[in-house]
Amino acid sequence: METQPAASSVLVRQATSSADLVSVVECFKAYTTWLDEDLTHQNYNAELNGLPGKYASPAGALLLAVDSTTDAVLGCIALRPINLEPMYLESRSEGLRYCELKRLFVYPEARGRRVAKTLLAEAQKRAREEGYDEMLLDTLSKMTAAISLYKSEGFMEVEPYNSSPLQGTLYFARRLQT
Repeated sequence: METQPAASSVLVRQATSSADLVSVVECFKAYTTWLDEDLTHQNYNAELNGLPGKYASPAGALLLAVDSTTDAVLGCIALRPINLEPMYLESRSEGLRYCELKRLFVYPEARGRRVAKTLLAEAQKRAREEGYDEMLLDTLSKMTAAISLYKSEGFMEVEPYNSSPLQGTLYFARRLQT
């Protein structure tokens, strides 16, 4: 009787090597192609060319999800510190440390393996370890799977914390510290 190979699992690692950064750039580009939105208002090209940039450790993180057997990249997520402009602090608590979740993406062939959930959990863990009080994110109303994931992980829809020009932008937040 033949033994079936063990199912591969999803591992999340910090992108540190130059090869990892190339994988992050590829993942970010796949994300923006899939998103089909103009991100020039976010200085997106400068972000790609300057990685890790605002996502540098220890205050930030660039995380890759990889297959434990093949080491193939399955997806990515980024975390960065964010200082809110005074006009956006009116609906937030002063004195808290905020971070922002960015660029959560799972390659289509890896969907259904809980990759996004695993990436999100690791990003939240790292944010807590770094001492952030609240995690913020923005997403688009058309990204229904992402919205469902965020809500299932305790994110609540909140007032805007930036001035996104994209139609259908929704804002979410989650307290990290108890």
